[in-house]
Amino acid sequence: MSTSGQKRIESTIDTAIDCDEDEVMELAMQAGELLLENGAEIFRVEETMDRICRHYGVESASQFILMNYILATAGEGHGHVFAKVRHIPVNGSHLDKVAAVNQLSREIAEGKYTVSEAYQALETIRRMPDKRKSVLILASGVASGAFCCLFGGNLMDCLAAAIAGFLIYVYILYISGPHLSKIVGNVGGGAFVTLVCNLLYMLGLGDHLNFMIIGSMMPLVPGVAFTVAIRDAADGDYISGTVRMIDALLVFICIAIGVGMGMAVLKLLTGGADL
Repeated sequence: MSTSGQKRIESTIDTAIDCDEDEVMELAMQAGELLLENGAEIFRVEETMDRICRHYGVESASQFILMNYILATAGEGHGHVFAKVRHIPVNGSHLDKVAAVNQLSREIAEGKYTVSEAYQALETIRRMPDKRKSVLILASGVASGAFCCLFGGNLMDCLAAAIAGFLIYVYILYISGPHLSKIVGNVGGGAFVTLVCNLLYMLGLGDHLNFMIIGSMMPLVPGVAFTVAIRDAADGDYISGTVRMIDALLVFICIAIGVGMGMAVLKLLTGGADL
């Protein structure tokens, strides 16, 4: 290691010892908030906050994390005590931000950041742009076609599922997300997928309606949330794991209701004829 690099690490360690406890706790809470609102597991949030606090010399820090709440305290009860509760709205899964915060916490533990520099790095991560809508729509179509193939559909089925996958993500981005509640949006998404696939099937594009519908509804399925729920439960965070699991199961049920409603409407419009 160069002399300048060694001096920088020593300076950072000295600063860590002298830094303000409230600033450190606020930094840890912001890091935890950024992780939690982007779909991180409970153990990852706790580990990251603890790593930051320990590096900057706040040994009395304690955190209690739920799916959308953070309670953080610090102090031994003699004099000033830090205590703060923050509600965290969950904005879906943005794993690139989760990975960036996780890496930042490790670099903080290595002595590469002062508190003020860590604040600036967190803000940079917070402002990371989301994927472009065109990329999301394209990915949805490709994934829908691929899942249709995985479930046993032929080439024409995959093409139809890809078209439906493009359209369902347009619905998610421009109708369901901005204007509808989670339940109504997922019921509407299931019905929309069913109607589009049936229309394509009646036009002769696709041979197996069931594979087309199953493949094209996959962009609606909360796979990451379901996986994180299992991970939380496996790590002993039963409350958050159960809440996440119920939330994911509710989405599954809403999608199924939407598909049933779509089939019922089509049967009514076609006079009860089987498609």
